[in-house]
Amino acid sequence: MYRAHGRHLISIAFAFYVLLFVIALVLAMVMGDFGQLVGALIAVAGVFWVQGALVTAIEDVRDGRADLTVRETIAHIRPVLNRLSFAALGILIGAIIAVALIVIGFLLFVIPGIVALVAFIIFAVRWSLLVPVIMLERKTVFGSLDRSQELVRGHTLHAFFVLLASLGFVLVVAIIVAIVLAPFDLPRWLDEPIRTVVSGTLVAPFSALALTLMYYRLRAVKEPAPAPEPVPAA
Repeated sequence: MYRAHGRHLISIAFAFYVLLFVIALVLAMVMGDFGQLVGALIAVAGVFWVQGALVTAIEDVRDGRADLTVRETIAHIRPVLNRLSFAALGILIGAIIAVALIVIGFLLFVIPGIVALVAFIIFAVRWSLLVPVIMLERKTVFGSLDRSQELVRGHTLHAFFVLLASLGFVLVVAIIVAIVLAPFDLPRWLDEPIRTVVSGTLVAPFSALALTLMYYRLRAVKEPAPAPEPVPAA
C-alpha cells in the first residue's frame, strides 16, 4: 500500500509538515523563546493531526483507489481536531510523567525502574490505536483509549513487534536524511526543521499504515463478520 499510494499519502503528510514548519517559524520570530515553546506544543499536536488525516486517507484507499482529494481528506479531521489535540497533550504529559518515574526508579534501585519501563511499554502498545479509533469510530479520547486497549489485549506482543518495525523504519529514514543533508552544512535553525519535514513526510504514511491496518486486522479478529446465511435448497 505504501508503494501503491505513496504519492497520495506523502502529499498529505508534506502539506501538514510544511504548515507546522511555517507556524513554528513565525512563532519563533514573533515571540522568541516562548514562541518556540508554543511551536513545539503545536508540533506535538500536529503529529496527531497528520496521523488522523492519514488514517482517513488509508481508509479511503483500501478499495484500491483514492476517492478523496488532499483537501477533502484534511477536511475530515476538522470535527475531531480538538479531540486529537487533547489526545496529543494527554499523551505528552503521560509520557513525561512515565519517563520521570522510570528515571527515579533506576536511580533508587534498578528493579523499580525496570518495572516502570515495562509498564510504560505495555501501556504504549495497548494505546497505540488511539488515533485510528478516534478517526474511524469517532469515540472520545478516553473511550478511544479503552477501545484501543480492548482491541490490542491478547495481541500485545504482536502489536509490539509492529510498532518496533515502524520505529526501525523511522530511524533508518532519519539516518539517511541526515547523511543526505550533511554536505549542505545548513544553519541549525534551518537544518533541523528541514530534517523534520523530510523525515516526517516519508515516515508518517508508513506509521499510519502500520497502525491503521493493525486496527482493521485486530477488529476482524475480535469482531469477525457473521457467516452468510445458507441459501435454502430449491
